[in-house]
Amino acid sequence: MLTDDDKKWIATEVSASEERIGARMEKIETALLTEFHKWASPVITRLRSHSDALRTMDLELEALQGRVDKLEGK
Repeated sequence: MLTDDDKKWIATEVSASEERIGARMEKIETALLTEFHKWASPVITRLRSHSDALRTMDLELEALQGRVDKLEGK
C-alpha cells in the first residue's frame, strides 16, 4: 500500500515529467516550424515565378490563337 508521502512523491515526479515533456515538445515544434518555413519560402517564390511565366505564355497563346482565327476567317 502506498503511503501519503509516496503518493505525493509520485505526483511530484509525474508533474515534473509532464513539464519536461512539454518543454521538449515545444522545442521540437519550434524546430519543425522553423525548418518548414526555411523550405517553404523559396518554394513559394519559385511557384509564383512559374505561375507568372505560365500566365504570360497563356496570354501569348491567346493572342496567337486570335491571329490564326483571323487568318482562317473564323
